[in-house]
Amino acid sequence: MKSIVVRSIELYPIAMSLFETLNNSSGAEPFKTGVIVKLQTDAGVIGWGEASPEIAPGYNYETVGTALHIMSEFLVPALLGQTIHSATEVPSLFSRVRGHHMAKHALEAAVWDALAKTNEISLAQAFAALLPEDHKPRGYANVGVSIGIKPTIEETLHVVEKRLGQGYGRIKLKIEPGWDVELARAVRRVYPDIVLMLDANSAYTLADAEHLKQLDDLNLLMIEQPLGHDDIYEHSKLQTQLKTALCLDESICSADDLRLALDLGACRILNLKPARVSGYTESLKIYKICVEHNLPLWIGGLMETGVGRAANLAFASLPAVTLPCDISATDRYFDPDLTEPPFYLGTNSRIATPTAPGIGVEVDIGRLESAAQRWTAEHVYSNYF
Repeated sequence: MKSIVVRSIELYPIAMSLFETLNNSSGAEPFKTGVIVKLQTDAGVIGWGEASPEIAPGYNYETVGTALHIMSEFLVPALLGQTIHSATEVPSLFSRVRGHHMAKHALEAAVWDALAKTNEISLAQAFAALLPEDHKPRGYANVGVSIGIKPTIEETLHVVEKRLGQGYGRIKLKIEPGWDVELARAVRRVYPDIVLMLDANSAYTLADAEHLKQLDDLNLLMIEQPLGHDDIYEHSKLQTQLKTALCLDESICSADDLRLALDLGACRILNLKPARVSGYTESLKIYKICVEHNLPLWIGGLMETGVGRAANLAFASLPAVTLPCDISATDRYFDPDLTEPPFYLGTNSRIATPTAPGIGVEVDIGRLESAAQRWTAEHVYSNYF
């Protein structure tokens, strides 16, 4: 493998309008926000990465503001001028910075992209090179779609019908107390055979166990992160009381977290968001644990632009990613996206992974600069409250 030398890094905070706001138990974001990383090597190769924090610290403590601060003051200086042979070297360069996983992920992703382009391989091939021989990428990712909290059950059913008509093979419904059992039953009555899961975004406590047991007769694929965002222990107590599989998301931030969750029996399925665990190096460690324990795995999304979406699709094409992922087609979110070509939903609820070197899509600089200007022009913080 050819190495790279990091010559320069530019950071673009962005705000992009969404086709529709995704409401969940913790609220709604008026814009797609994030930070796009443009890394250039001494050979002139460009690598792209994306941090996808929200405006406010809802999903976790990171925001666009904290990502910009941590990247510009601490992480970027640690990368500049470095000769890098493998993207797996990046975490050690960031070891003096605790936490801030999304910020770390964005810069590491840009290194992965630049290295793959330098070596004229796709990002999926770069990931597979660090896995056993029988883990070659499939060339596509199985995907599903997430549906936010709507004002009525009737409106939810209308959106479910629309998404199924578009070809999505798995439906995820956001839930919260007072918007859960009745909703799920209504959808299951109309669609008795669809692959259906619920996402609670940490809206419940262990005291809600008896209430959540009512979901056991609905043949759900899983209930995602019902309890605290940083909890593993109480999820292990809840899982023993439910027939339905629990899936952990926010509370798994490292391979060590996953090992603990498996030891305690806190989940039967994992939602892996590479940004949540600090990048693809840690994601590959988690992937190997899932293989070892035969744990069903899928890749979650943070409404990434085409930069992050392309990279996540590459990871989702690996064969141990066994369940439909939250990586929808481009037109589900943006028109236009920051990248070309757009991603389309194909047959059997699949999206093809790019085959060109690196992330395999091209960033439109004009669109990127417009999204960066919108970050300031839209006064996103005042619009949030």
